[in-house]
Amino acid sequence: MVKAREQSIAIRNAGLGYNGKAILDDVELEIAPGEIICLLGQNGAGKTTLFRTMLGFIAPLRGSVTLAGREVSRLSPREIARIVSYVPQSYAMPFAYSVTDVVLFGRSAHLRLFASPGSRDRRIAAECLDLLEISHLAARPFNELSGGERQMVVIARALAQEAQFMILDEPASNLDYGNQVRVIRKVRELAGRNIGILMATHHPDHAFMAASRVAVLSGGRLSHDGSPEAMLTPETLRSLYGVEVQVFDTPQNGHASRRVCAPVVE
Repeated sequence: MVKAREQSIAIRNAGLGYNGKAILDDVELEIAPGEIICLLGQNGAGKTTLFRTMLGFIAPLRGSVTLAGREVSRLSPREIARIVSYVPQSYAMPFAYSVTDVVLFGRSAHLRLFASPGSRDRRIAAECLDLLEISHLAARPFNELSGGERQMVVIARALAQEAQFMILDEPASNLDYGNQVRVIRKVRELAGRNIGILMATHHPDHAFMAASRVAVLSGGRLSHDGSPEAMLTPETLRSLYGVEVQVFDTPQNGHASRRVCAPVVE
């Protein structure tokens, strides 16, 4: 029987940073398959350092980072890509690749060097487009899509990696309100397929919509292990963003209640 920790991403007693200087200290974080952790923090709080360490681009200064029970330092880039995929804030292509071609790039971790995608890879790419309800875009040039459409395609590319975990860096940034909601819905659907998700956001409401847990980056520390309701209090949000925020339950009106945030602007 596989232990739960061997199925997770785990960071233990870690110092993270560059050139011997810690940007984040005493980091403890574990992500299990099927859960969504929303990561909140100001720009410059250490989010990029955390992501780059988890993806194996930089080594922890101390402590351990394990992916599915294996030290990230002992894994090749191809092995890491089979465990965890990454969705950046923005993604541009230098050439006029089709949407299908962009999604097929996610299959590179499963291909031999210089090998071309086969019928199975194309079937998986088509299934990912179908899951995200963007099959109608398959033949369109990626660079001609709207921001919301591009974000869905990049998520489909990450999904095509067939990784058990996904890191999303502000996936709803620069999207209109409707596309933000659509992205959050899809993130929840992916977690329902037993994919563990770490999602950075500057919108506390996104955490109330989707998160199993919330992690907060502030002052070189990572606070976590709390539900959105426990972590996202007016006091925490004021400390984090320097503005007054009200947090309250929405009227039920026959539906399940959900908390929302409202900044005080007067």
